[in-house]
Amino acid sequence: MRRILDRADRPGPETAALLADWPVAPPPPLTDRSEVRAAVRRFLLTGLVVLLVVAVPATWWIRAVAEEHAIASVLRITQRLANYAVAPLITDELLAGDAAATAELDVRLQPWLHDGTIHRIKIWDEDGTVLYSDERSLIGQNYGPPSWDEELVARGEGVATMEHHQDAENSRESGAGQLVEVYVGFVPAGGERLVFEAYYDDSIVRDEQHSVLMGMAPAFLLTLALFQLAQLAPAVGLARRIQDHRTARAQLLQHAVDAAELERVRVARDLHDDVIQDLAGLSYSLEAQEMTAAVPEQRSALGRSRAILQGSLRTLRGITTALYSPDLLTLGLPKALARLADPLAQRGIDTSVQISSAVLLTPEQEGMFLKVAREAFANISKHAHASTVSLRLGVEHGATVLSIRDDGTGFDDSRGSPEGHLGLRIMRDIADAAGAELEVRSQPGVGTTVLAILPQDAVTSRF
Repeated sequence: MRRILDRADRPGPETAALLADWPVAPPPPLTDRSEVRAAVRRFLLTGLVVLLVVAVPATWWIRAVAEEHAIASVLRITQRLANYAVAPLITDELLAGDAAATAELDVRLQPWLHDGTIHRIKIWDEDGTVLYSDERSLIGQNYGPPSWDEELVARGEGVATMEHHQDAENSRESGAGQLVEVYVGFVPAGGERLVFEAYYDDSIVRDEQHSVLMGMAPAFLLTLALFQLAQLAPAVGLARRIQDHRTARAQLLQHAVDAAELERVRVARDLHDDVIQDLAGLSYSLEAQEMTAAVPEQRSALGRSRAILQGSLRTLRGITTALYSPDLLTLGLPKALARLADPLAQRGIDTSVQISSAVLLTPEQEGMFLKVAREAFANISKHAHASTVSLRLGVEHGATVLSIRDDGTGFDDSRGSPEGHLGLRIMRDIADAAGAELEVRSQPGVGTTVLAILPQDAVTSRF
């Protein structure tokens, strides 16, 4: 029994489920130039992403190095200030709070405070008492154990940090934002080691960071950009070679498919014109001998031979029919597919053919689907032992999909194609030559589903 429906716009549940999991491959390129342009765009985009990925951490690294360099520079400046400008003016009178000695130190430090480079200056003893500050209210204050490292007093190593200051001793600087706090040890004329503390505006570090970054970043980025451009020409050449290889492979595959089709026609013609005609004549001769035979045993033997010969003739005629593809130009795709299903229906297999009216294909694409269906039906006839077979050709999610399903014995698709199933390889080659993808899914005892999927772009690009 065969059912033919020329309008079927909704996919079956099995096909829809398979298509939902099916990764539709991109269509073949329309021209070599478009493929090369796409490859160059991908290469440049990848290069830009790599440039950003490299540039961002590199920028932070440069900033960190510049910050360390700037802080080290501030430490050196502060140490010189303490050793050569402040130390000579630390006298017993200053330590005793003499106004004249304090005023003299104010005058010496005024240029640093006046231009805003330094926000605050303090001189500490090792007990945490402020001996001098440009802020008079801090002089004589003791804030407990000092916060700096003991090594600062013992070995004279400077300490610098950049942060917001909220401690009690920094109440006057809490509103100044982020400051660079520097401690350096020095030894005045009196011989007692003291600590000189200065608060610098963070711009002294930020400006040097910016200077270093602007000095290094252009050269760094230019090097990466030149490296990227140097690889562009080889990348274009590689994309062209790949495209040429793909084009040549597609042409070779198409030639192989065309050659196989011509060979099918030649074999079918030779069988029909020579072997089948000779066997048909032999069948008529045996029938005549059977009718004229005088001995019953001889007539019985001739009858059996003639029956075997006629069975072989039917088999050969079936083979020639399978080898010939129906004429698309004369019948059209729906009737051609229906004619392919006729031998299955004549064997008592319940077949249905559904063609959606939304399908728009070129003659080459129609031929591809017809050849895939022919091979699928041939495999079902030889191996499936199916009781029902359904074929559907429709448009799903923009792609044109041919689905052929049977309820036969099936096979384990996880192990690949069954041994001897050359038809599956032929179907894949036919689909690949037309820019389509073929999926075969099967389970033992459940049946087999063949999907030939032609992507949307491969369809619309031809119209």
